[in-house]
Amino acid sequence: MSSFPKNFMWGGATAANQLEGAYQAGGKGLSIADALPGGPDRFKLVNAPDFDWTIDESQHTYPNHDGIDHYHRFKEDIALFAEMGFKCYRFSIAWTRIFPNGDEKQPNEAGLKFYDQVIETCQKYDIEPVITISHYEMPLNLVKKYGGWKNRQLITFYERFARTVLARYYKQVKYWMTFNEINSAFNFPVMGQGLVASNGADDKQNIYQAWHNQFVAGAKAVKIGHDLDPDLKVGCMVLYATTYSYDANPVNQLATLEQNQAFNHFCGDVQVRGEYPAYTEKLMNKFGFSFSDLEIGDEDLATLKDNPVDYIGFSYYMSTTVDVADKNREQASGNLIGGVKNPFLKTSDWGWQVDPIGLRIALNELYNRYRKPLFVVENGLGAVDKPDDQFHVQDDYRIDYLREHIKAMAGAITDGVDLMGYTPWGCIDLVSASTGQMSKRYGFIYVDLDDQGNGTLNRYKKASFDWYREVIKSNGENLG
Repeated sequence: MSSFPKNFMWGGATAANQLEGAYQAGGKGLSIADALPGGPDRFKLVNAPDFDWTIDESQHTYPNHDGIDHYHRFKEDIALFAEMGFKCYRFSIAWTRIFPNGDEKQPNEAGLKFYDQVIETCQKYDIEPVITISHYEMPLNLVKKYGGWKNRQLITFYERFARTVLARYYKQVKYWMTFNEINSAFNFPVMGQGLVASNGADDKQNIYQAWHNQFVAGAKAVKIGHDLDPDLKVGCMVLYATTYSYDANPVNQLATLEQNQAFNHFCGDVQVRGEYPAYTEKLMNKFGFSFSDLEIGDEDLATLKDNPVDYIGFSYYMSTTVDVADKNREQASGNLIGGVKNPFLKTSDWGWQVDPIGLRIALNELYNRYRKPLFVVENGLGAVDKPDDQFHVQDDYRIDYLREHIKAMAGAITDGVDLMGYTPWGCIDLVSASTGQMSKRYGFIYVDLDDQGNGTLNRYKKASFDWYREVIKSNGENLG
């Protein structure tokens, strides 16, 4: 008998800015993703003091402009998801398709009609849509004109956007998430908050102010959703990296506790519990300011308290290790967070430490902390796939990675964790968020497109496609 409940939501996950392309079609405005150069130096370039969001095609490529042309091929792609047996599909709505500049009073009907079609196509195959309202694709105008999320005015703009899509789709879409990987701003505020060195990213007070504004905006979205339908499920979404101490040195143990508070728990604590945690002042003092220095509206704290999220969605790719006692330890790379190299773990092609047991630990930590349903909405292996002359990819390494993480989820369920579903990241190859590359592939479906934008865009099933179909069909029993 399967460890997974009968109604477990197997599926896959994508984000609009990484696969849709058609970046100016149907009245769409520019998003921050449209201004991010492609290539492994992406973050280095955007954090340069002179970065001003100018799109310069003579100097850089912009792979998000074209994505994998899902905008024109979504019916084909969703049909392939259905063939795998998806119970749900997590995707995002591009803010700039609905409000091209972000500050308009009226939405762009052409953008809404596009998502009408995407949702209808999901329903045709009995695939439950799971929608992220804002996934690393805020309007560029809100950054250039208002300075990003550190400006309280964005609460109003986001509320208008959330109200528009929730009111339009609440009868067809039961599951929503407010912001993708909201805590990633601790290390890289560009994606989630629109903050770079040139507009205040180096000042942590700006990041915490931006978070506060996002918390309030997210709580307002929860209220809008519940007012439309009390049974609607509106969750938050965090990046979770299970964090270990390198050794039993109490100094490292304390540093691990503090990193967990700052990175893994802070954003969740506010959104799930509806109030700032006890360690808030300590966190802020560390960066030279106080909670009282934040601009907080009269109703803000009541809004947070009255509108906690219904579930916790999170991404899990890797764990991280802390050692503050020995500054010479070899460093590891990772999904927006690194740490020191863990000698007990293998690494991916991009140096990310592969740790399935860490997922079981994460699930236990989160569930015992919050006692609300959990949803693993991103997990996957970015790898260099080498197709044969028939474009077949024998991606056993991906199957191995996913198999072990599914086993870890099954273990967590036996531990008593309430787990709703699993949507591996990049169920079809798409543009990597961290590096802007196509060569960093996650999907069950190979897309014929390279880092220079060359290729037919044809879709091909990898070996993992058939494997995942059997996993879903057997409700997690047949792991091959």
